[in-house]
Amino acid sequence: MSEEKVVKFHTVKPEIRVLGIDDGVFVPHTKGVVDVVGVVYRGGYWLDGVMRTEVEVDGMDATEKIASMIMGSPHYDQVRVVVLDGVTFAGFNVVDIKELFRKVELPVITVTREKPDFEEIKKALENLPESDKRWKAMKNAGKIIAVHTRERGEAVYVQIAGISENDAKKILRSTSTRSSVPEALRVAHIIASGLSSVKRKV
Repeated sequence: MSEEKVVKFHTVKPEIRVLGIDDGVFVPHTKGVVDVVGVVYRGGYWLDGVMRTEVEVDGMDATEKIASMIMGSPHYDQVRVVVLDGVTFAGFNVVDIKELFRKVELPVITVTREKPDFEEIKKALENLPESDKRWKAMKNAGKIIAVHTRERGEAVYVQIAGISENDAKKILRSTSTRSSVPEALRVAHIIASGLSSVKRKV
């Protein structure tokens, strides 16, 4: 599947299966791994499944690990779109969303509540190994799109791969039922944070 290809949605069904992916809490600039949790929702209402993997803090394995998690899940065949909490996991372990789209053959949407500051990010990346490769993955995510997912509330900031801007907006608005982000992503954040807090207590 080429990176220019776009998956077209004739209609966005209310029960479209969305996979939201977020990472857990961790101590920055430390060695180790961080939980990454995927949550499958039908639309913004029904929880269908949960999946999990681990990525290295400030590592280079997020794209590969997340792709393997998705393709190894029993829910893979039902998922229609992947929604990530931004492109960076476990610090600056950058997901190349075009590469992820090629691997899993599912459209990818990143969502953040705050607009990314690329100047600050580029400076931070310069302190890490393979900074050029990380920066290329960041730029691969493409332009930032401001989307109002709810009638009232602030915009979220979105980047896309394998999907049109119009379809991405429709899906985000349809699945953001309880907050400004899709319910799958909101719940993934809660579960990943909960796993992190349990590990800290053990």
